[in-house]
Amino acid sequence: MSDSELAPLLARVADALERLAPAGADDARLESAEGFVWHADGARLEAVPRINRLDISLLKGIDRVRDILLDNTRRFARGLPANNALLWGARGMGKSSLIKAAHGVVAADAPGGLKLIEIHREEIGSLPVLLGRLRGSGARCLLFCDDLSFDSEDTTYKSLKATLEGGISGRPDNVLFYATSNRRHLMARDMIDNERSTAIHPGEAVEESVSLSDRFGLWLGFHACDQATFFAMVEGYAAHFGLAIERETLHAEAVEWSMTRGARSGRVAWQFVQDLAGRLGVALTAEGEPPA
Repeated sequence: MSDSELAPLLARVADALERLAPAGADDARLESAEGFVWHADGARLEAVPRINRLDISLLKGIDRVRDILLDNTRRFARGLPANNALLWGARGMGKSSLIKAAHGVVAADAPGGLKLIEIHREEIGSLPVLLGRLRGSGARCLLFCDDLSFDSEDTTYKSLKATLEGGISGRPDNVLFYATSNRRHLMARDMIDNERSTAIHPGEAVEESVSLSDRFGLWLGFHACDQATFFAMVEGYAAHFGLAIERETLHAEAVEWSMTRGARSGRVAWQFVQDLAGRLGVALTAEGEPPA
């Protein structure tokens, strides 16, 4: 093959390789959306055209933690000191919903000024790579990991500890880390007990296990709701989506629904409202998702 024939072939190969290469997470890339999902495979950020979230006014029974997280997020967005936050506690009480809703409120005050980047728990090991990509980008980035927890023989938490606060490079000033978990110390009780029983110095082993949660300056607890709060949740949803139903009937059906589920929570309230809307023939066209 002559040089004249080889040159176009090499050009086509180069173009194909460039198309296959993952997009870089530079300023232009981050400006393309307000939300992203991080994929460790290929070290790339996938833009999310629309973040699926609830209006913050629909999150009931969590007023105190809502105000604390909003204030922390606002300070971070303005370039002021802020803390990593761990939202822990009862299932379905709005932990991840609050993070996304708080981002929506703060981002609305300064469009494009705060990015929400979701990193899956399985890809926490790639967090240093992501931070390296975001460091110096100029964008304020809120990292979000839902259902963060660790089980036996999982040592990923050690690298996460160093990444959050203890590493030589430290966490970039333009990055904050929010996580949700059902466990206050992020680890199963049997995992902590096992380290205590097998260690030469049990106290030191426990310190090693639970010190990850110490990297979070904010611990925000979520607890199971009472019936009054549960009623406030379903009433808020019904009013927001325009569901025509008598208050007494709404309460009675909501109680029956919660009894069949054996629990009262924001998630159960949302599932009830979806069923109610379907029976009433009302489409839930506004943004919304089950609280988590």
